[in-house]
Amino acid sequence: MEGIGIKANHEATPPPNQDDGKSWEAFNTGFSEVQKILEENKVLIGEINHNQESKIPENLTRNVSLIKELNNNMNQVVGLYTDLSSSFVTFMDGESNDNMDTDMKEKGPPTAAVGQKRTRAT
Repeated sequence: MEGIGIKANHEATPPPNQDDGKSWEAFNTGFSEVQKILEENKVLIGEINHNQESKIPENLTRNVSLIKELNNNMNQVVGLYTDLSSSFVTFMDGESNDNMDTDMKEKGPPTAAVGQKRTRAT
């Protein structure tokens, strides 16, 4: 999308003339939550690998709970991405409708009635 930038702290900056700051704030919050969980997963995976390499029975037993935690975290990430995707589609639909309203004001109503074919100029 043209005009959208990413700051050094990985937050999206809204494009110029963007009126809906709450939507951008929600996207940033959602992506921040995802990033936090993915960083936790990185630590969990490191601990799981260390325990696996150690072959110590207690560590291998602990891996069961660590893998369950990792699985739960991944389910959370999927849920967050689903919510973000739905929010983004809703946001973009609103933007498209705003653009169509502007186009309608500038161009006027369509020349063909609903269900009627338009004739093309040749």
